[in-house]
Amino acid sequence: MNSIEEEVLRLEREGASDSGIQRLFRAAHTLKGSSAAMGFAKINELTHEMEHLLDRARNGELRVSADMTDLFFRCLDGLKRLQAEIVGGRPERSDIGSLVRELREFAAQANPGANSRDGSGAGAGAAASDEAGAAEEADPFRAAPEEAWRDLRAAASAGRPAFKLRVRLADACEMKTVRAYLIDVQIRGIGAVVWSDLEEARAAGEERGEFAWLLTADGSAEALKERVAGILDVEEAFVAPAESAALPARAGEESGGAEARGEEKERQEERAEGDAAAGAAAKPRSQTIRVQVDRLEHLMNLVGELVIDQTRMQQVQKLFRQQLGSDDKVEALTALTDHLTRTIGELQQSVMKVRMLPVDQLFNRFPRMVRDTARALGKEVELVIEGKDTELDRTIIDEIGDPITHLIRNALDHGLEAPEDRIQAGKPRKGTLRIGAVHEDNQVVLSVEDDGAGIRADRIRSSAVAKGIVSSEEAAKLSGPEAVRLIFRPGFSTASQVSEISGRGVGMDIVRTEIERMNGTIEIDTEAGRGTRFLIRLPLTLAIITGLLVSAADREFILPMSSVAEIVRTEAASIRTVNGSPIARIRDQIVPIVWLHDLLGLPKRRETRKQLPLVIVGRMENRLALAVDELVGNQEVVIKSLGSFIGQSEGISGATILGTGKVALILDTADLLRMAGRIH
Repeated sequence: MNSIEEEVLRLEREGASDSGIQRLFRAAHTLKGSSAAMGFAKINELTHEMEHLLDRARNGELRVSADMTDLFFRCLDGLKRLQAEIVGGRPERSDIGSLVRELREFAAQANPGANSRDGSGAGAGAAASDEAGAAEEADPFRAAPEEAWRDLRAAASAGRPAFKLRVRLADACEMKTVRAYLIDVQIRGIGAVVWSDLEEARAAGEERGEFAWLLTADGSAEALKERVAGILDVEEAFVAPAESAALPARAGEESGGAEARGEEKERQEERAEGDAAAGAAAKPRSQTIRVQVDRLEHLMNLVGELVIDQTRMQQVQKLFRQQLGSDDKVEALTALTDHLTRTIGELQQSVMKVRMLPVDQLFNRFPRMVRDTARALGKEVELVIEGKDTELDRTIIDEIGDPITHLIRNALDHGLEAPEDRIQAGKPRKGTLRIGAVHEDNQVVLSVEDDGAGIRADRIRSSAVAKGIVSSEEAAKLSGPEAVRLIFRPGFSTASQVSEISGRGVGMDIVRTEIERMNGTIEIDTEAGRGTRFLIRLPLTLAIITGLLVSAADREFILPMSSVAEIVRTEAASIRTVNGSPIARIRDQIVPIVWLHDLLGLPKRRETRKQLPLVIVGRMENRLALAVDELVGNQEVVIKSLGSFIGQSEGISGATILGTGKVALILDTADLLRMAGRIH
């Protein structure tokens, strides 16, 4: 279905072309055949009608129009509903009757009232109906469509052997039509099938014992017969060469000029090359296998256990070295530990790569959404997607979809101007929306960028003051970027504000919360009148992270390094109090200080140190200095769920096992920032 949607979008964007219609026809034909084989009648019926309409467009009987593409999009929505019902265990409950009628009515626009390909009258058709029916019963290949014969002609012209194949099933074979579909799969592994009468047999609901194929295959008719006859439940196979001279000529071909014949020959050669390439590609063995997701999760858990053991071995090795010095046995243990560390590291990287998927899995859903939203808003938008091959952990791909979708909708609805407004501003009538992904160090950076009106900091300030988010004095002190980031404040934007600030803040606090929950960050780069770009930085995986180990009240905690901006030590005497809250001046910036003990309800020891270790977390204006007892160091940690027995606990995202064998809690930075806001 994704390939059909992509082709319809391309058809709408680039206009109709013979190759585009042909690709769409083949995609619909493939889905029709697959659904028939699986017994999904409604999907089969709907794709059959789509294929019929495309066949008329391919033959020049219908013009591809906006109404036709709109109809195809509605059919795709219907197919997706049917697919969702099948996946959800509620097979094909949706009604497709109205879509089928629309497709038939649209197809009827070509030669209304005509019931035959040659345009002969109803009387002539009725007079010949009995004779034609008898002929088709005697020769099943007469039912093959013109397109199949064209493909055979092309193959024959290119020197590929073309065959007629009839198969008779054994009388003892039960469910003959189902068996015929299984045989069809094996025949398609032997050659390139251009037509079979399986669809007609299934549609008629008849349980017959003979079926027919038109195909091309390497080798002789005898070799093909021998291979097909060896398939299970095949009683007898009949194979005859379909010589090019005996193939039916296309209507009007004899009277066509040399130019028309030349064009047809080019099309034949293109199809023949495609068949040859497909046949060559089918010979090598498959280089991929399918693995259930739960098996990958179990494998990742086992690797996590190895990482924990590796950390513990390093700890033991350090203890032995401290106690025994440079003993030979200690050196041997050190060499073994180093080798295991390298091996486990490589194994961890390999398993993480297995969990990776191209971000294309996420980006594929956006072209249709952008198209529909832009049309509903009366805007013209060109969507540019970059970095589709960038890989990201499948868990993150599943969870980042909603935040990205929200950013895209905001860009379309409130970022990009209407065509008339863009022309007045000296911009192209059509706006540009860019979605991209790129690797940077151990992170993936996703971007959503538009060339629209941008976000005006002055409007953000005034709106924030009006809503009581900040005072007028605080707003006046904010720089432009700091003011723009107010859109991430909870409750900043409401329905009454949409027209005032372009609705950029609607739900943006939720977007940031979701991204921070994945140990990611979001940044804004905007310029009034030029556009806005959102940058989302995410870890490659959520299973194993690099964490900063800190100590508070003789307990050890982990802070994700992706959330740590910097680590400083400040003079205890330099800490000041403003409105009852401690602050520190760090590089000419005022940062509030909160003791980790206070956030987690731990006892705080009497401070006698001259220097206090501070961990700066957060970004931009939303920064916080966490005061801790000690900075232990950073290390890779495996995230373990707290489980349903403990449940969700504010400020805690999980736990890990340290090299000492102790359990350390992993802190949720986003929660800590919210908790600190309540204290201040």
